[in-house]
Amino acid sequence: MYTHLHEEIETLKLKVLKMVALTEAAVEKSIKAYVNKDLYLAEEVQDGDVEVNRLEVEIDELGLRLLALEQPVAGDLRFILGCMRISVDLERIADEAVNIAERSIMLSSRPALPFQDNVREMGGKALAMLRHAAQAFASGNVEEALEVCKLDNEVDVLNHKNMREVIEYMIHETPAIERSVHTIILIRRIERIGDLATNIAESVVFITQGVNIKHKVYFDER
Repeated sequence: MYTHLHEEIETLKLKVLKMVALTEAAVEKSIKAYVNKDLYLAEEVQDGDVEVNRLEVEIDELGLRLLALEQPVAGDLRFILGCMRISVDLERIADEAVNIAERSIMLSSRPALPFQDNVREMGGKALAMLRHAAQAFASGNVEEALEVCKLDNEVDVLNHKNMREVIEYMIHETPAIERSVHTIILIRRIERIGDLATNIAESVVFITQGVNIKHKVYFDER
């Protein structure tokens, strides 16, 4: 039986999916802004953050209202709580995209460092993780969500590799120290996006199966 609660839950899901689309776009634009020295894209990321923040507030308010007035249980309760958790992670990802955009603006007027390909590769993997996590949420696909958790290791490996390369470059190219520091911060922001995408995937598992895998117990038992 389709109830008012289920109608509101569908509204909640649509808001999360809209927030996902905006966040994905922000991450993609921020990476392109750095690689292509594109100020316009960087500024679009900054301007678009307002809408992401607005959606987070709407999702939080709707979720709290449903918890208070509808007294959901079981799967409905997990879905509402999961959506609220996911919206927090999406807002944080969008903030990381803004941070990358700001670094891109700072670096756009300076000579480029030889790390565009590194950032493009790492950013592409982090963005792919976010997209897979979003698809897992939309479809309730646990296996796809678990794959996102495993892919986080690849981003971590690239993070360490890229950090070492930038630090070694900075040691030998002292005029590039400031630009290198900004690049290190940018790389760290991408790694954080991967971590937050993993959080979203973990929330999908919680919504679908009621299992908390944040400390990898679920993996150990499989």
